[in-house]
Amino acid sequence: MADLGRNNPILTGFHPDPSICRVGDEYFLATSTFEWFPGVRLHRSHDLSNWQPAGYALTRADQLDMRGNPDSGGVWAPCLTHDGTQFWLVYTNMRRHQGSVKDGLNYVVSAPSIEGPWSAGTFLNSSGFDPSLFHDEGGQSWLAQMLWDHEPAPSHFAGIALQKFDRASRKLTGKRHMITAGTKIGLTEGPHIYKRDGYYHMLLAEGGTGYDHACSWARAREITGPYEMHPDNPILTSRDAPDLALQKAGHGDWVETPEGKSYLVHLVGRPLPGKRCILGRETAIQELEWGDDGWPRVVGGPYPSAQIDLPPVEPEGPVEYDFTGDLPDAFQWLRSPEPAHLFSTGPNGLTLFGRESIGSFHEQALVARRQTGFAYRAETEVLFDPTDPREQAGITAYYSRHALYFLAITRQNGQRVLRTIAALADSRGGTYSYPGDLVVLPDKGPVKMAAEIDGTRLRFFADWGRGERQIGPDHDASILSDEASVGTGGGCFTGAFIGVCAVDMNGHGRPAQIPYFRYLPRGASA
Repeated sequence: MADLGRNNPILTGFHPDPSICRVGDEYFLATSTFEWFPGVRLHRSHDLSNWQPAGYALTRADQLDMRGNPDSGGVWAPCLTHDGTQFWLVYTNMRRHQGSVKDGLNYVVSAPSIEGPWSAGTFLNSSGFDPSLFHDEGGQSWLAQMLWDHEPAPSHFAGIALQKFDRASRKLTGKRHMITAGTKIGLTEGPHIYKRDGYYHMLLAEGGTGYDHACSWARAREITGPYEMHPDNPILTSRDAPDLALQKAGHGDWVETPEGKSYLVHLVGRPLPGKRCILGRETAIQELEWGDDGWPRVVGGPYPSAQIDLPPVEPEGPVEYDFTGDLPDAFQWLRSPEPAHLFSTGPNGLTLFGRESIGSFHEQALVARRQTGFAYRAETEVLFDPTDPREQAGITAYYSRHALYFLAITRQNGQRVLRTIAALADSRGGTYSYPGDLVVLPDKGPVKMAAEIDGTRLRFFADWGRGERQIGPDHDASILSDEASVGTGGGCFTGAFIGVCAVDMNGHGRPAQIPYFRYLPRGASA
């Protein structure tokens, strides 16, 4: 192999469940966005290494409405394909995922180009999750998905189902076939089907989405089976290699280059000491090679490589957003398909209209971007005149209602003050703590705010014209992770964000002005 040209992951920060396809000499990649709106983040590349944002597929209420969805609900495991004429995207809107009963609604949209316009969502079923489309020769398409069994059983993962999909009517037709129960690893989900050399190949995600995660492979002569399992399954995993830099390897998709080389994109996590992955589940890539026996194997596998023989990329540099145009692609908000009710952008920057509490499942005026490295500084300025403690605005390091830090301007006893609000991983989102003392501010005027994360340490800073000072104590940034939140009532699958929020629990939509936001990557010392 040539000198390795770039590090994994290829998409850093919260970018899980990658789905990839190639059209001509260009590659397109979709990742899960869970409760963050717009839904399904898209990227494009010509070399599988340098990826550029390509917007979002689900931007309207007729495609996605997640108000009321729990944390880590929303868009699960989209599948992006191209049928030779247009793009297709299938996805789950998971409205309940805790416990033995899941309410996952599966939809399909299509578009003539990756930029859209994407069609309204067409409902398919709610029998399970992780739907994917395969477009066979002759024009027939098939939907594969895991089937969920809510009844008491050894496993609620009831196997992979396959059914014909009529592209013209956008309906499922004919018999539903159960084509595999997976391997002994269990928790079989995330199916993707391909055709190569007379076989139907199927890539599966198994072992859950944490430290036991894995990719398994199967193949059959007929699409409905019977499927035989790869003799070396799992073909990719970190489950028995705890010292690897890339953990949680699993949930992948396969693509072939015009030159005939094969690659597997897949999710990974990069843990800090204590096995907490504050960057969430990220997207990595591995080269595949096909053996004389017709089976693919990961080059250097079955373990993921931290370096890959692809063109090098420039490290992420500092960026400043002034919000004078549309909301920058890097930013998202939570759940609602009605952003005009939450914020606006324009000559004065970003205006947040205070809505429900920062822990609401319905309407939060919270706009944020992903944390993409282990150390960074974020800077902003907030102009806000609260009337009482129910009105708050400021900077937030956010994972979920169960795990967040919020440095907010508010009012206590008639004085405008700075206050730190925290939800720790064991709070179940019901009760917040208030670390540090209140800091009295001038009654009017902007406040510059900053957050610095270095590994597991978070610090807040503020300046209202008297020089910058740290506000409150050092905080534990590792709570902004799946692992820290796992005891809060169900699975947790997202990642750490940094952004701004305005709260008005009086219900009057009190505005907060944000003229700019800066994200400054730094070298981590942890």
